[in-house]
Amino acid sequence: MTFTMRPMAKLRTQSSSVVASWKVQSPGIRVIRLWLGLTWICGGWDKATDPNFLAKTGSTSISKVLTGYSTSSPLGFIFKHMIERATVIGIFVMIAEFALGLATLLWVAPTLAAFAGFTMSLGLWIAATWHVKPYFLASDTAYAVLWLSYFLTLLGKRRKIDINVERRGAIRLGMIAVGAMALAALGRGSQKSPTASSVPSAAANQIIKVADLNVGQTHEFTLSDGQAAIVFRTANGVFAYSETCTHQGCIVSYSAPDKALICPCHGAMYDPFSDAKVLAGPTNTPLAKVKVAISGDWVVLA
Repeated sequence: MTFTMRPMAKLRTQSSSVVASWKVQSPGIRVIRLWLGLTWICGGWDKATDPNFLAKTGSTSISKVLTGYSTSSPLGFIFKHMIERATVIGIFVMIAEFALGLATLLWVAPTLAAFAGFTMSLGLWIAATWHVKPYFLASDTAYAVLWLSYFLTLLGKRRKIDINVERRGAIRLGMIAVGAMALAALGRGSQKSPTASSVPSAAANQIIKVADLNVGQTHEFTLSDGQAAIVFRTANGVFAYSETCTHQGCIVSYSAPDKALICPCHGAMYDPFSDAKVLAGPTNTPLAKVKVAISGDWVVLA
């Protein structure tokens, strides 16, 4: 005789499994599990609610973050090739953080989630905090050790990395994926308001106050169509260019030592002090100019 478990009974079984998983763990492991799960969910939420994360400009922009990794990480050559797909990578990281946090708290493929968390923390250490001295000031190393300790504890009991491909396991994994995407969508829908310095004023096209942009400084901003741009101020006034490389559309960055705008993807270089003409690289087309001017206390779009 074959019995079919009803959906409500399945839900109760899964719920009891989650509760039981917390009960059988030692207090120390519970603390680690709770901390890692909540922290990863908070990390995903922070990215989802940040209007600059998937944008082209801003210190928290995934494009700018990957550009920084490409020059500072010992694996910079890998990150260099990721810049062109920054938006896709940003979305993946955001959803992955939600998924790992939920899976850890809800006891879904726990050893797999722990190993994935360790891998992500190890990657962040190599990418972002490799040069931090002394090493114990880099939080990524601490998270890597926490994930590794949690993973080894689970592996010691299970003796394998678990991922249930049967129907019930597939359903639970699917629920985690749906939950992660739902949280990402909710976060994107309740984004923090962009700062005034990153988005021009709708009324006056204001970019930045003149007092906040000293001679010799630059400032990145976003045009109304979402295009990334950069403004320079010299003793003779202000001028600006699009940051979109004319080769394949990557976002260039200004290098003060080189006095050039450099594309991190394929090495194109532009001279911002000579109409953004090409200095090197696989393109012959200068960067597009953006008309700006000083109006009263503000640098504005002209």
